[in-house]
Amino acid sequence: MDQAFIRKLTDIILTNLNNKDFGVKELARESGMSRSGLNRRLNKIINKTISQFIREVRLQKALEMLQNESVTASEVAYKVGFSSPAYFNTCFHEFFGYPPGKVKKRSIESPEEDMLTHVTARQEQKRPIQQTLAFSKLWILFLSVLIVIVAIILYPKILKRKTLDKLRSSGERISVAVMPFQNMTNDTSWNIWQKGIQNNIITSLSSFPDVLKVSQTESVNTLIQSKDIASYASLTRSIARTISQKLDANVFIFGSIQQAGSKLRISAELVDTKTEEVLRPFEVNGLNKEDSILVIIDSLRKKVTDFLLISKLKEGISPDMQRYDYTYSPVAYRLFLNGNEASGKGDPATALKLYKEAIAIDSNFVVAKIFMTSHYMFLGLYTDAKARCLKIYEQRDHIPMIYRNNVNWLHACLFETPHESIKYLRQDLQSYGDWAVVYGLIGSEYSKLHQFDKAIPEFEKVLKLCKEWDVNPSYASYTTLGFAYHKTGQYKKEKKLYRKAVNDFPGNPDVIFRQTVLALSEEKTKDANDYIEKYKSIRKENSVTEASIMTGVADIYSDANILDKAEEYYRQALLLEPEKSVRMNNLAWFLIDKDRNIDEGLKLIDKALKLFPDSWAMLDTKGWGLYKQDKYQEALKFLQKADSLKPVYSQDLYDHLEAAKKAVGIYEIRSLSVIIEIRLQKLKLFGSILLCTLVLFIRTSHS
Repeated sequence: MDQAFIRKLTDIILTNLNNKDFGVKELARESGMSRSGLNRRLNKIINKTISQFIREVRLQKALEMLQNESVTASEVAYKVGFSSPAYFNTCFHEFFGYPPGKVKKRSIESPEEDMLTHVTARQEQKRPIQQTLAFSKLWILFLSVLIVIVAIILYPKILKRKTLDKLRSSGERISVAVMPFQNMTNDTSWNIWQKGIQNNIITSLSSFPDVLKVSQTESVNTLIQSKDIASYASLTRSIARTISQKLDANVFIFGSIQQAGSKLRISAELVDTKTEEVLRPFEVNGLNKEDSILVIIDSLRKKVTDFLLISKLKEGISPDMQRYDYTYSPVAYRLFLNGNEASGKGDPATALKLYKEAIAIDSNFVVAKIFMTSHYMFLGLYTDAKARCLKIYEQRDHIPMIYRNNVNWLHACLFETPHESIKYLRQDLQSYGDWAVVYGLIGSEYSKLHQFDKAIPEFEKVLKLCKEWDVNPSYASYTTLGFAYHKTGQYKKEKKLYRKAVNDFPGNPDVIFRQTVLALSEEKTKDANDYIEKYKSIRKENSVTEASIMTGVADIYSDANILDKAEEYYRQALLLEPEKSVRMNNLAWFLIDKDRNIDEGLKLIDKALKLFPDSWAMLDTKGWGLYKQDKYQEALKFLQKADSLKPVYSQDLYDHLEAAKKAVGIYEIRSLSVIIEIRLQKLKLFGSILLCTLVLFIRTSHS
């Protein structure tokens, strides 16, 4: 009777589908019931309000149209009774977990099996009070659309992570109870699969006893029978929660079998026993025939198992990293976490390799693609980074909202300026609150602009959050802040910072580099020499070439403004690799920028440019040298070419280019003034000659 009643209501809604004014009152009238009576019965059968039920029927029909008809999302929105395509997009994304524009990509690929692997993200049953308030705000404060979208879609996702954090906080196994699946079809032949699906999932979860503690079928079903439930279709989530509590399960799985025409849908929800909050919904669709049921069940149990395993993998990692989980493969997720660990230890090459392996396992692992692209950039492989960035950027409207500003930031890093990068990163903080990695990136962008006073508070926030979360910051969190302290003359804070860095990263060459610069700047020569020897030794152990080590020492002395020693080591590096353009450029830049020997620097860079005529860094060195020789127009030509070839924004190049433009402008004004003055002098001379000739003529005529 309940199933027939639901089908009757569905038919009424479908009959009035394109009527946007058909709502709660109209459905109650057409069904012959009062609004309160209809609401009570719907809540009892499917635990939904009338408005939720109407919206879901419209959305299910919308999905069917998008899969089977050549129509746009906007057209479908009006056809299924939504008054606004924007509101339709929001509801669709919230209900199915992806926007309507992505339906074609997720539609049927195999007509024989008709398998659909949609991963729903319905939130109706999670926070009905918050959701009602959010939708009312949408109409009251229409100008705050973005905030409302964040409130409806993103806040529950963040809340889910907090709930899972609590489940993992003890470090013990996650305890799970699996309920029999309800047969919500009109076909009793599916009853056998109510326990069949339950057993399949329990068997799958039981394969990981070190991670998951699973209540067995007999224990669950015995407790259900004690409730005098006539059939599993009468099993409510509230009863399932009570049973889960008796089994001391942290979470329980509550699911159903549904039928729609030629398709069969198996849905499941992972529910928090304590709060009855839906942590994650799962759904698999397939053909409505018995020989496809095993394929559907296998897909569902894999999704559930993988999600719980990924949840367990998140133990001990920072809240920042816990936000990144857009994959259903525990293997891919583990590789991703290992990549993050390698990156934090200063090994971007290994991190890049691990990210690639994760993507090879799950090609839809969006955040791994973002991290992989950023590491191409960190390694200076800008061509690869830009190509991959553009691929992600083109698909940014089809990825979860939480990652979109990450993509925008990456695009700004590679194609725009730090100003745009900071804007996108600030938006992340406004949407999601404190995020240590974002504060670190903002600090780095300010450092690129040489605005170290603005970078310092951002870097300090990173360390503060890491302390609150009881996780170790990356070594770069120390060195970038230390560099900013040094540039602003805050040596005491810098020294205190390095003491902490050494405890967390003993023997890290970048930390030792910064310690050495500080010791030299404070004229602690003995300490500095000890650091330098340690720095050399560690670099040798890591198979770094002697020339690169000499260049590193030269950079230390240059940063400490001890120019004689810096020049000595730059020259040693060039002697070791005399034909390498990078060594030529290092010494040439130093000689020019520090006004040591501009003529020699220009000769060196000319030699380097013969090897690599399109090197933007070498063109910058050449242009800067010409500028210092007051050859402004020639300098501008080289600097403009460098600017056209640069892979990413460079503040030094920007400053050089602006200086050259200004100098050329002043030079042209001065040249014009000189020309005018010369012409005036010529005019005066011509006037004097003319006057003398006229006087002579008059006198001659008079005589």
